[in-house]
Amino acid sequence: MSHGNRFLFRNGVVLPAADTPSVAAFLESHPGAYTTTRTHNNGTELLFWERHLDRLSNSFKLLLKHNPKLLSKTPDFELSNRAMMWDSAIRSLVDDSMRKAMPFFVNERRFGEEMAITALLSGNSENLDMSEGGFGEEKTSEGLDLYFHVGRYVLPVFGLGENAARLAVVGRGRDFANAKYSDWVRLRKPLEKLRPPSVTELLLSNDGERILEGCLTNFFVVCRKEKGQDSNTLGQNELPNLRRIEIQTAPLRDGVLPGVIRQVIIDICFKIGIHFREVAPMWSNRDLWTEAFITNSLRILQHVETIQAPNEWKSIESNTWEEITWVEKRFEDCPGRITSILQKAIMEEAGVEAFSITSFHRR
Repeated sequence: MSHGNRFLFRNGVVLPAADTPSVAAFLESHPGAYTTTRTHNNGTELLFWERHLDRLSNSFKLLLKHNPKLLSKTPDFELSNRAMMWDSAIRSLVDDSMRKAMPFFVNERRFGEEMAITALLSGNSENLDMSEGGFGEEKTSEGLDLYFHVGRYVLPVFGLGENAARLAVVGRGRDFANAKYSDWVRLRKPLEKLRPPSVTELLLSNDGERILEGCLTNFFVVCRKEKGQDSNTLGQNELPNLRRIEIQTAPLRDGVLPGVIRQVIIDICFKIGIHFREVAPMWSNRDLWTEAFITNSLRILQHVETIQAPNEWKSIESNTWEEITWVEKRFEDCPGRITSILQKAIMEEAGVEAFSITSFHRR
């Protein structure tokens, strides 16, 4: 029923596969809208679960309306796209599937162990009796398959040098970035040939100047508003004047994924008074960057040690990373103070929005 530390469920039923694939292989072979989160607090809670449900539902509705071929292997897949119907149908399907699946992987995990959970919503119109015509909410939801891919997850310790991210700008932004869909796993594969050794995440840009996001993450910089101070002159215990810095990340309209942790960062900045600006960080302004970090729902927040970019943007058409001349930006003191403050605030917010895994038994 499982392979090593991995389990796969469809509509709440564990699949009798002798060889459960990795999450990347699973996503590459199954079309649909998806979201990934993990457990927290020794496996007793789900991180930002309500936000992930909203993201899954929103991604599905966007794909259904604008690009349904990304939802199903079935040719000419088509279902009603009435938003209110799908919000309630998807939540009901998720709750029902989690009630069935949760006892299995709770029993399988070891005490104190965290689990990564990917929920994928895929269309399967072959389940519908099309001859009857017209779909109510209950019947329409029969045209969906909900998969849960569950695997054990080892948490990286925040702040350790060996856990810093090393980034490289290598490719153009994704299409239809406002929805999270599994086909992106296949589409990003060609970028791997441009990954320099030791680089842990690839960044996207359409022009080599404005940095959009990572293949798996959202990208942020802490940027000085003034050019008078060297970014490396602040002491380790010296907190920069918040009026002189701002956090920058590319706006959604530029074509970036509306990540769950991205929005948490925005909420926190407004709450604690850190200036936040949705603007793509400019590579030519890198001397003003004092810190950088990336976010997603597994790593949460990861500080950046280095960023590499091609000396000439046209060189990304090269066949290998070795054919490119790289320019590097290095952050000497990392994680920086702002990055550390935000990481702590995110985990505090995770406690506020905690969703106990036992809640599914009460719903």
